[in-house]
Amino acid sequence: MIDKTILHGLFCRNYSEMIHLARTLLYDDMEAEDAVQDVFVRLMKSDILPADDKMRAYLITAVRNASLNRIRQKTLAEQFCQLYPLDADADWQFDEQRMQTVESIWDYAQSHLQEPHLTIFRLRFEEDLKLKDIANRLDMNLKTVFKYLSQSIQCVQKQFRV
Repeated sequence: MIDKTILHGLFCRNYSEMIHLARTLLYDDMEAEDAVQDVFVRLMKSDILPADDKMRAYLITAVRNASLNRIRQKTLAEQFCQLYPLDADADWQFDEQRMQTVESIWDYAQSHLQEPHLTIFRLRFEEDLKLKDIANRLDMNLKTVFKYLSQSIQCVQKQFRV
């Protein structure tokens, strides 16, 4: 285990920058504090510290990765609720309009996208699969899946000016 005085010094020197990055990525103070705390807990449990000249970069990268992992673990519905808290009737109407737009996008995609574009688009946005999982399921190269998905998104954006 790492000496607590060393960790305390690292915490004091780097906390403000780390918490700022986590808040920027997560949009939630409590989640950001948890992400930074997780980095220091993992560091405390490890036996090896990075070199002093690389410590800041290590901590910032660790916070970024911890924040991105938290984002990936949330479902789409949780992300939506966090970013758009529901509040009374005005928000309900806005959400209703949004749902109509989403339905229009799905209808457009199904009628205008060709295979394999449509399948990749559906797997990504309907089944919420990651590109790597889509590539594995369709037995395609990851770059090819990315290319097809990018083309599909551009097509939809062009139609809906999203």
